[in-house]
Amino acid sequence: MRAFAAVWPPEEVLDHLDLALASVRASVPSSALRWSARETRHLTAAFYGELPDGALPALSSELAGRLSERAPFELALHGAGLFAHRTLWVGVGGDVAAQRDVSGACAAAGEAVGAWHDDRPRDRPHLTVGRVRPGSRPPRRRGSPAGATSPSGRRGSEVDDEVAAALVRALSVYEGPAWLVDEVLLVESQPGAGRGGGPLYRPVERIPLTGPSRAS
Repeated sequence: MRAFAAVWPPEEVLDHLDLALASVRASVPSSALRWSARETRHLTAAFYGELPDGALPALSSELAGRLSERAPFELALHGAGLFAHRTLWVGVGGDVAAQRDVSGACAAAGEAVGAWHDDRPRDRPHLTVGRVRPGSRPPRRRGSPAGATSPSGRRGSEVDDEVAAALVRALSVYEGPAWLVDEVLLVESQPGAGRGGGPLYRPVERIPLTGPSRAS
């Protein structure tokens, strides 16, 4: 099975984000962006890929041991950006250092049980909200001839970049409500089995953060 560890925002945080995304959707053609399903929106702490048979209990135990020393902390969704001119994400504010520490502990847990993990540094916690479709462009003006060019006369990746840049600008000032992160989920991923052909995520373990609170 494919698995990853993640922090999942609570429903009220996702509700607030949905309101912000609704205004963005109204200004972007449906053909320009493939939005991620609400139930898939999370902050990845560590990605393990395909786990060998029997590895899940050992990984769960290792995560519990390492994360029990971590204290709950506050995060809030904040701002936006792009990866590779395609992946639209909403960023994170609050105790980002604690989130990075949790990510490091989750990666170390995978190493301890021999599970492969994506070793890219998770120093920019984020939540993916959509992906720009290749060749996307603003709607054709009424009366203009059909073709590959946008109303600005640009083609291909130039138009993709315009769409992406507009989305980032629209979400750059976004500020979501703060929430207390008090658990990390170990999640099974089934590619293509979810809504709209996207992934299906199934939590298989909830690991609480039970360490002492930091001194104020």
